[in-house]
Amino acid sequence: MIMVTRLNGPSFALNPDLIERVEATPDTVIHLVGGTNYVVTETVEEIMARVRESRAAVIALSHLIDQRAGGTPTLRVVPSDEPEA
Repeated sequence: MIMVTRLNGPSFALNPDLIERVEATPDTVIHLVGGTNYVVTETVEEIMARVRESRAAVIALSHLIDQRAGGTPTLRVVPSDEPEA
């Protein structure tokens, strides 16, 4: 989740996986895949940085969990030996 601030209201948490696009028109507008739009005070660059940080945190946490698992089996993605079509 990332924190954003409505242009005329309080901050709220937003699932970055639902963002379709972000525009500066000149206010920053976040368009979600479901059709919802939010006008926020943050710039497009700030939104992009927060999304990157959020995704990096998820990856870092998954690596930490994997290390703590020690010798116990864990589920993970295994690349296929088959060539892509």
